[in-house]
Amino acid sequence: MARQATVARRAEELLDVAVVSTQPVAGGDICTTTRLRLSDGTLAVMKTKPHAPPTFFRTEAHGLRWLAEVDGGAPVPEVLAVEDDCLLLRWIEPGRPGGDAATAFGARLARTHAAGAAAYAGPDGSEADGWIGTLPLPQRSAPTWAEFYAVRRVLPYLKLARDRHAIEPEHAQVIEDIVRVLPDRAGPSEPPARLHGDLWSGNVVWAGDGQVWMLDPAAYAGHRETDLAMLALFGLPQLEQVLTGYQAEAPLAEGWEERVGLHQLFPLLVHACMFGGGYGARAAAGVEHLR
Repeated sequence: MARQATVARRAEELLDVAVVSTQPVAGGDICTTTRLRLSDGTLAVMKTKPHAPPTFFRTEAHGLRWLAEVDGGAPVPEVLAVEDDCLLLRWIEPGRPGGDAATAFGARLARTHAAGAAAYAGPDGSEADGWIGTLPLPQRSAPTWAEFYAVRRVLPYLKLARDRHAIEPEHAQVIEDIVRVLPDRAGPSEPPARLHGDLWSGNVVWAGDGQVWMLDPAAYAGHRETDLAMLALFGLPQLEQVLTGYQAEAPLAEGWEERVGLHQLFPLLVHACMFGGGYGARAAAGVEHLR
């Protein structure tokens, strides 16, 4: 198998283990991902991005380690090394979706959420900006989830979408209306949950070991319904089984189904900012019933 010299050399510098072979990994439009076979038998993956901001990979590594702290929580890859220019993780071998794995994943995700945090903010209470895709992610704390969601998750991306002409004025108005009534639409008060933060189906790996793993977090402390709403956004296989396992471990508050569109506002606005298209209209349609 071919060996990419530059990637292999950088991995060897950081891991102090010889790289036997490298292989490009398909998928993803932000980073270049390369699978590595090391001389000690370890399979690893290296993520690189030209001209990445200094905090880009370190923030992801911090989030992964924060999520990994939870005993019995949803598994995430082990961080092997991180520097400004790259992130090295233990490789997760893909498998096939299954009902039992989905139910177990739901229960483990509930445990991750329940591990919680002291405040609505970044991992370990960090208030330094993180990243969601290629966009900065505000993490400064707020006293309530409604305030945090409005001023750190919805309004910054609504403004950016407007600036980029990625949302129509009438759709932006719907979202502004929702922000004004958000405290009344947020549902029962809950403590901060430990979130993956970007838990769409592409960041979920059904692994050959029978477990379901979470990749590429934009971790923070927020509302647990946000992770679940993101799982539903682009169609996760076995989602009903995931929810069954979750509800058995930690039942959701009454009316959570009515709030799915509210929790999808954030990722849809991020997509509008990054990709344009109809994401702004979809964001508004999902909360129209809450006006």
